[in-house]
Formats: sequence, structure tokens, C-alpha cells
Amino acid sequence: MASRLAILHPRGEIGLGKNPFGKDVANLELFRAMAQHGGFEQIDMLSVIPVTEAHLREGLIADSGSTTRVVPGTALSQVAPKAAGALLRGQADLQNMAWLRRVSAGDRGYSLLGMVHTLAPPSIRQTIAMSLAAPVHPWDAIICTSPAVADAMTGMFDAWGDFLGERTGGGQPPRPALPVVPLGVDGAGFAALADRPEARARLRSQLGVQDDEILVLWVGRLSFYEKAFPGPMFEAVQRAAKASGVAMHFALAGWFPGEADKGRYEESARDHAPDVTVHYLDGNDRTLLGELWAGSDIFISLVDNIQETFGITPLEAMAAGLPVVVSDWDGYRSTVRDGIEGFLIPTLGGPTSGLGATMITRHLFEVASYQAYVGEVAQYTAVHIGRAAEALAELARSPELRRKMGAAGRERIRTAFDWPVVARQMHDLVDALAAIRAASPDPVVRQAADPVRGDPFVAFAGFPNTVLGPDTALAAAPGATGDMVRGLTGGLDTAFNGMRGTLEECAQALDMLASGQARSVRDVLMAFPMPRRRLIQMGLSWMAKLGLVDWLA
Repeated sequence: MASRLAILHPRGEIGLGKNPFGKDVANLELFRAMAQHGGFEQIDMLSVIPVTEAHLREGLIADSGSTTRVVPGTALSQVAPKAAGALLRGQADLQNMAWLRRVSAGDRGYSLLGMVHTLAPPSIRQTIAMSLAAPVHPWDAIICTSPAVADAMTGMFDAWGDFLGERTGGGQPPRPALPVVPLGVDGAGFAALADRPEARARLRSQLGVQDDEILVLWVGRLSFYEKAFPGPMFEAVQRAAKASGVAMHFALAGWFPGEADKGRYEESARDHAPDVTVHYLDGNDRTLLGELWAGSDIFISLVDNIQETFGITPLEAMAAGLPVVVSDWDGYRSTVRDGIEGFLIPTLGGPTSGLGATMITRHLFEVASYQAYVGEVAQYTAVHIGRAAEALAELARSPELRRKMGAAGRERIRTAFDWPVVARQMHDLVDALAAIRAASPDPVVRQAADPVRGDPFVAFAGFPNTVLGPDTALAAAPGATGDMVRGLTGGLDTAFNGMRGTLEECAQALDMLASGQARSVRDVLMAFPMPRRRLIQMGLSWMAKLGLVDWLA
């Protein structure tokens, strides 16, 4: 059983800013779950921006009581992944990591794990597909959060692998595993937020919701082009209010991506829900959101967009004990069971007549933005408004049904989607991939590095007429001494200094050339410790650029 896990988190910061995207929330909660419930002795957080161990512990462990050690590291370090045997990343791009692994640790050095958060953007689909053109193997995994995502990924890899075989006259290349592991929620945390009678009373008083009225809740980004067209939800709440005879309020908690978007929602509400009191609330206000979980009666999310692949908010609603009315759409149908925790509302996709191909082509050639592309696709995806209205009306009429479905939702979270349950699945996956890796032979390697995006000094070696090598003869330029290097204080002459020796090391190398102690690159390098030699060699090129070293003397 693995005792260690490395996580690539480039930005380093543990926390969320304003208007967070779902993937950022999901990744943060996943990383916390692995630290608190994953059963690892140590987690190495690899980032571009340096962070302290104290910051990591505060953000990932907090007061959970976990004894897991969290250790900061640099994003490109291969020490931690090799020691851990697995490197997890919160996105599905494995190709660059696979090439770095080949160069630094070998293909069987450790397993790579990526996470799918969306499949809709063509650029992301292309990035994921390129795993088949990189040194990715069956001991690697792209984690799918729902069976619908796994099916879509399998179909894409089948077709793409077949095309690669067609182009090369060969078979399909190896592909990563596509395990289904859902996202999770803090079940106890949401239950605690919801089970507060005083918060319920306070929230409903603020919104003007009477005890015998129903508050329907949406939580999420208020984007008609990337989440859900609001018209069907407004219409369903309106119809349900009339059918049930119960007055309804509809609270939408989130944030609007564009300045004009709120006006569009308000217009849609006037058109489709004239008799419903609609509230637009700040989804960034965590206190308010907590009171909404306490004060609401029904959760609704009629998502109709291919941008969505899982959907975390229905899980949050179930953990809060709310019955849910959601579209029968990708990940939703694997988390909500129709008639048990709530209702799955039938959906209808647009025709496969070929016009969808025109839509994506328009986006690929920059005629339409990504937002316009997915929004246009969603315009031809229907969620059955009548069934949604019936479900809402049935729940509005029956407090007992709301209680029963809410209780079933909490049990569903406890057994299937609480973070400790999901974290154990992740640990099991790491162990399973390690077993596959251990049992597999070393792959045949003909290209040691990425031939497309490799070393620029190799790729463009034909551009200069001479390339600096170990046997290149060198001399100090007339009058040049190491003190000239020591005296450099900044400006363009010292720009981009991260890949060469220190000023003092470069000065020593120049003094060797000036005194005649060294007459070639090799002579200079032999005077320095092995770990510094590549940096010293780069320093020689830099001093040649400044005119202090002559390679033609």
C-alpha cells in the first residue's frame, strides 16, 4: 500500500479567490481529502510558486487531526514523484509530464494521474488525445468522474487511436487507464450548515419567505452559455407554483461572468416566472451560502451544457438534506437516483445531422468564441420542463416527501460521495497502477526526449554556424578578466540568469582562460564540481555573448 503521493499544483496557493470555477473548488477539496483521509504518510505538493510547509498544513490539514505530513517541492522536481511512485495533477494533460518522466526517471519511474473536469473545449480534447502520442502507458490514468465521461473518453481514444494507426500503418498505441472515481463533498460539514433552525429562520425572514412557502435553490455560476439556460428553470418553477397552489421563491446563488448577464436573467424571469419571487444572491458570500443550505426546501439544477461533466452542487445539496431536481445529464445521473434522492428530468440532445460539426468548425477557425460555441450547442439541448414542474409540484405539496428524499440524499453521500470514501478509492487506484507498473516490462525507447518540443539548442543546432561543445577552443577576449564579470550589477547584461553559473563562477572561468590555464570548454569544466558543469558551460556561452570569451581566437 502506497505511503506517499506527489501532487502537482503549479500555483502553490491553497485557497480560492473570488468567482472560483468548479474545477478549482473540486481540486482544492480533492487535495484536502487526500491529505486528511487518503491514508498517506506524506504528500509532496509540487508548485511553481514557493510555499511553506506551514502554509500547506494550514490549507490542507487544518484542525482535521490528520497526521499526514505535507511537504513543499518544486514543480519540475522528479525526486518526490519517483519516491512516491505516483504524481497526481488536477487536470487531464499527461503528455508533457510523460516526456519529463521519460527524460528524468524513465517510463516506469512512477505513475501519472490526471483528472477530467471538462471535455467540451476542443483544445482540451486535443490535449487529452495527445496522450496517445506521448510515452503514456497503462500504469497511468486519466480519472473520469462519471461513467458518462469514461464512455466519452473511450470513444474519443478509440477513434483517435484508430486514426493514428491509419496514418502509420500500425495498430493503436498504448493508452492510459480510464477509471471512474467521483468527486466528493464534506458530508458532515454541509449537514452542520443545514441543520440550523435559527439560520433557516433568519434567511427566510431576510428574503421574505413565509413558513408555508417553498424556497427553491440554484447554486453555481450564473452563465447561460456554460452552465444552464435559465428559462426552463424559471418556467418549471412557475408551472409548479400554479399546479401545487403553493407560493414559491427561487434563489439563484452564484456570480455573473458578464456585466449584462444579470439583465438577461431578469428578462427571462419576467417572461417565464412572472408569479415567482426571484432572488439573485452572491455565491461568493460563504456565510450567506451556508444559510441558504439551511433555509431552502428544494434544490434545482437543470444543466444543459456540454461544459458540465460531473456537477458538485447536487452532492452539496444532498449532503445538506435537500431533495434535488436535476437534469438527466452526464455525471448527474450517476450521483442522483431518480425517485430516491430526488428526480432526474429527461433530456433531449440535438440531431446528429452535421450542423454540430459546422458549429465546432466555426469555433476552431475563430469565427465563434468557445462560449458562443457551447452556448449554441446548449440552445438545442432540451430539458423536459413539464416533468421538472411535476417534480417540483410534488415536492412542494409534500413535506414528508421532501424529508424522505433529503434523508436518502444524506445517506447517499455517507456511503458513496463523502470525501473519506472517495479518498480511499483514490488510494486504491494508486496501488492498482503501481501493481500494473511493477508487472510490466520496460517499454522499447527509441526517442529519449520529445522530438517536437525538446531541447531548443538541439532542435535549432543548424541555425548557428558553430555549436559550443566540450572540445570547442576558447580564449579570453583581449583585456578581458574575471573582474569585469564580478563588476556586473544588473541591466540587460545579467538578464535571464537562472540557467548559468553564478557571477563568481563565471568570473573564475574567465580568469582561467585569461591566464592560459584553460584552452577549451573541457579544460574549464574539469575545474568545477560535476553538478555545476552544465551551468558553467552555459556561462561560457553567455560570456561569449558579452564579447568576453572568444571561440574563434
